[in-house]
Amino acid sequence: MSPSVPLQEMIRAIRSARTQCEERGVIQRECAAIRAQFRQADNGGRSHNLAKLLYVHMLGYPAHFGQMECVRMIASSRYSEKRVGYLGAMMLLDEKQDASLLITNSIKNDLSNSNQYVQSLALCTLACMGSAEMCRDLAPEIDRLLRSSNSYIKKKVCFSESLKFSRPQPALFLTNLHLLTHTHTHTHLIVCNLCCLVISGYSPEHDVAGISDPFLQVRILRLLRILGRNNESASDAMNDLLAQVATNTDSTKTVGNAVLYETVLTVLDIKSESGLRVLAVNILGRFLLNNDRNIRYIAMTSLQKIVVTDHNAVQRHRGTIVDCLKDQDASVKRRALELSLALVSASNIRSMMKELLLFLSSCPPELRSQTASGIFNAAERYAPSQRWHIDTILHVLTTAGGDVRDETVPNLIQLITNTSELHSYTVHKLYRALITDISQQSLVQVACWCIGEYGDLLLKGDCQEAEPVQVSEDDVLDALETVLQSHMSSPATRGFALTATMKLSTRITENVDRIRSIVSIYGSCIDVELQQRAVEYNALFKKYDHMRAAVLERMPVIEKNSPGHTNGESTGEAVKEVQPVRVKQGEPQQPAQPVCDLLDLLSSTEEPLQPPSTGGGGGPPQSSGSAGAAGGDLLDLLGGLDPIPLAGVSLTLSCEKQSDSGLTVTLTASNSTDSDISSFTLQAAVPKSVQLHMKAPSGDSLPARGAAKVTQVVMLNNPSKVSAECK
Repeated sequence: MSPSVPLQEMIRAIRSARTQCEERGVIQRECAAIRAQFRQADNGGRSHNLAKLLYVHMLGYPAHFGQMECVRMIASSRYSEKRVGYLGAMMLLDEKQDASLLITNSIKNDLSNSNQYVQSLALCTLACMGSAEMCRDLAPEIDRLLRSSNSYIKKKVCFSESLKFSRPQPALFLTNLHLLTHTHTHTHLIVCNLCCLVISGYSPEHDVAGISDPFLQVRILRLLRILGRNNESASDAMNDLLAQVATNTDSTKTVGNAVLYETVLTVLDIKSESGLRVLAVNILGRFLLNNDRNIRYIAMTSLQKIVVTDHNAVQRHRGTIVDCLKDQDASVKRRALELSLALVSASNIRSMMKELLLFLSSCPPELRSQTASGIFNAAERYAPSQRWHIDTILHVLTTAGGDVRDETVPNLIQLITNTSELHSYTVHKLYRALITDISQQSLVQVACWCIGEYGDLLLKGDCQEAEPVQVSEDDVLDALETVLQSHMSSPATRGFALTATMKLSTRITENVDRIRSIVSIYGSCIDVELQQRAVEYNALFKKYDHMRAAVLERMPVIEKNSPGHTNGESTGEAVKEVQPVRVKQGEPQQPAQPVCDLLDLLSSTEEPLQPPSTGGGGGPPQSSGSAGAAGGDLLDLLGGLDPIPLAGVSLTLSCEKQSDSGLTVTLTASNSTDSDISSFTLQAAVPKSVQLHMKAPSGDSLPARGAAKVTQVVMLNNPSKVSAECK
């Protein structure tokens, strides 16, 4: 870019930059050229260069090296340079910088200038960035100008004086209060003034690009917005005028768009008529077609705010909004995505989802997570069928599986589980996706889970809704082994694949030995989680092979956590309160005793263990080994004191208190069935505050018909005596 390029060309080059890096390159080259020209003694383009530097400053880039150039241009005798110099001083200087003191003398000289516009520049700059010392030095000049007969100068002086020189006067403050009070009762006068501006002819003194005094129109519109907010009568008085402004203002110029935008904001903020709101939305729709990306951005920002209240009106511009997804500007693209997701409904779910999926395949990485989440939420709410819902989520996982939320995998598994008629279709589709690409971890995890659960359906190959694929047992195991060995697989993905491989041992018949070999390899894996799974699965093969089929059977239907819980988000529905368990009529209720809170370990009472009587009198007490002994049953942790029969096995507990915090429990198990039970073990769980020590049992087998019993002693201790009573 040459140093002599005009300001308009520089702006065009900056705004045409497609990336932030390209924009920085343009600005750095131009700033280097401006620096070089600032160092030249004879520089005819000083105001031209400073104007470009001020634009760079507005974009947020450093422009402090232009401060001294502002001081030099303020001292210039040329009005064009003085005007840009004062503008730069107001933007680049403030009262805390030493450079601001250098312009005090220039401001003093300009306040005495015969040109009222030069005086105006000095007054505006003083009001904007003048320090206390500067104002004190220039106070005599301000006082002199206040007595001037020039109304233009008086207006500027009053503005400067109100900001910098005086405290609010009670009389002036009272006058302003009266003005604000009567403004509400004279709304029609303000409306008439705005109407006169709209229908007035050409006025060269206040005309800007063919719009009559746009600054005053904008201020009036903002005031009307305040007066009409939550005020129906005031809003009714404005409706006709706002419609006239909206239809008569030229939208081909930036000035006209500014007035139209303020008109739209006023219409949407007051209690306007429905037809007028539609007109306002249509104006924003026209803004979406503007070549200026800033105008497109503010249009979508405004539409985003009203899409809930004026959904149908915004829907008319759905096509234009979707086209903005292809915009090169990242901010416009993000706003278009948010607005497109808000426009999804049951009537347009298929067409909108097609556009969103197409956008997902080519969107920037920083928008993929937001796009995927929005698609999931829309599919959850408006899916026309379960198959369409599953296909849509699988499409997202295939395209952006690494950018989805953590709860996507369990939510999809839940959806698949609840659609039993699509199990065969889903497992076939996921298997094809798995052998095609294993880089998308979320997709691989769901595929492994489905293959483990419904691998038998995959091997049958009879899927009417998808193209049939002949898959052998070796093919399925090869795919899972590839996932286990791939460097792209995360530890969680390997866990899914290992579990799926183990589950297939009950669904296939010819490759069980291969599965056993695969599982045994990971028994010494460096990953602790994977190693633990492999060790447990090896135990199923060896020690508990008779239980393997029952342990690895197909998962039941997974229910949602609560009626108002969908896809990891609450829908606002209230969760039903859990009803307390009622005691059956006729069943005697045991009196509450201190020893009932976890075998008296959680109480500091000195009261001895007393079993409750079964009757109202002094009936015979129950034996210490009976299930009804108060506090003498460890199964009270599970909600009851009675022995629990489990496949013919009965368990009896006998308690003996050793100290205030210690208790000894003797567990006795017997077998009343007709067959022996081997490898019998007892396990117990207690709260963290309780210490548990289980001694070795008397044996690990229970002979049939109660021929012998197995006993085991458990030592419980609660040193801190923390209360945690189990109900």
